[in-house]
Amino acid sequence: MASPLLPRTHLTTRHLRALIRLFALEVPASRAAREIGVHRHTAERLYTLIRRVLVHACEAEARLDGEVEVDESYFGGVRKFLRGRAVQGKVVVLGLLKRHGRVYTRPVPNVTRQVLRRIIRQKVPRGSTIYSDCFRSYDGLLTEGYRHYRINHGEGFATSRRRHINGIENFWGFAKTKLRRYYGVRRSHFVLYLKEMEFRFNHRHEDLPRLIERFLKQTAPNLD
Repeated sequence: MASPLLPRTHLTTRHLRALIRLFALEVPASRAAREIGVHRHTAERLYTLIRRVLVHACEAEARLDGEVEVDESYFGGVRKFLRGRAVQGKVVVLGLLKRHGRVYTRPVPNVTRQVLRRIIRQKVPRGSTIYSDCFRSYDGLLTEGYRHYRINHGEGFATSRRRHINGIENFWGFAKTKLRRYYGVRRSHFVLYLKEMEFRFNHRHEDLPRLIERFLKQTAPNLD
């Protein structure tokens, strides 16, 4: 009998909850399938569905205000040069982190002022305080109604305890460490894994299986 948690599946509620728990514990789909006695493709499909649901959950949660740290990072590929923001084969991701709160990430086609500031305007209300490095694409935030403080990494130290972007840099380390275990993620699926890391970071002190189950019930029926 199909589970009421996910009507369009042949999995039982027991199997579904077991797979959700193993996903939350970061057990690979192939191993999870063996542990509970289902086909590997069944586990992989559910893991992919969970990740798609988490993308929606992260987008719905993302509204940051107060003190917000902004930074970009680069995933995969290899660096074309040793210094600067020039990359070859990497996915560029913009990150926004509300201090003592949530992070929001979005892959971007480039790091131009137009692209980065459009996302900042969408996710951070005017009047908020933004901390960034000295990258020129963040020029002009003051004229758009934000308080803006820059951190010059070349100085080797912050001039104030508040003037730093340690929070978003900590998230980059968190995400890259966890993604490394997948030994490469296809570019077409990268956003699913990125948003999974965002969700895990934002809810790291909560009951992940229960949260995932709730979002599955709310969102999965509306996905194509």
